[in-house]
Amino acid sequence: MLYKFKSQEAADVIMLKPSAEEILKIIGKSPGPTGIVTAAQAASAVAALKAEIAQREARGQGEAAPTNADDARAQAEKDQVAHQELVSLRQRAAPFIELLERSAAAGKDVVWGV
Repeated sequence: MLYKFKSQEAADVIMLKPSAEEILKIIGKSPGPTGIVTAAQAASAVAALKAEIAQREARGQGEAAPTNADDARAQAEKDQVAHQELVSLRQRAAPFIELLERSAAAGKDVVWGV
């Protein structure tokens, strides 16, 4: 299933179901066939998304350097898996964040499924 987010202020944003539902949960909306983020709710939705992005990015940083060969090998394998992550939340959410910001600035709602 696809989610198509629409606003009178900006171009539509289309997402696959797993990504869209993850983003909707982050902003406190129930995933479903229809819904709305009002212009008044957009600022808090953007803040929630940016906070989650920052939190996830912080979790991926700040680890101590490996101290022996086994730890170095384990870290290299972990880094390789992390490098293979297809698309980060920051990348997936960017078009939706822009849609929310532009819509809120114009006083327009963002809807889906209508």
